[in-house]
Amino acid sequence: MDLVVINLVKVLIVALNFFQFVVIANVVMSWLVAFNIINTSNKFVYMIMDFTHRLTEPLYRRLRNVLPDLGGLDLSPIIVLLGIFFVQGILRDVLYRL
Repeated sequence: MDLVVINLVKVLIVALNFFQFVVIANVVMSWLVAFNIINTSNKFVYMIMDFTHRLTEPLYRRLRNVLPDLGGLDLSPIIVLLGIFFVQGILRDVLYRL
């Protein structure tokens, strides 16, 4: 039973690492688009932006409903990353205790 739990925790940690990179890629690409460094009319750029947007936007939308309006400043990616770090810490503690 412990082997199943250990492997499940490891898979969850890897999935959270992947989602962490998706959030960071989404933020960086949105900055690059905002500063007109890359253009979304490029199909490859559009595909990556669309992929990261579809993965992150449902979670961002829920957080934006809770967070106060700060004008043009969006804190939802920071909150998501902090949440990922927190959950990963808990999962690593569980992994080391087993």
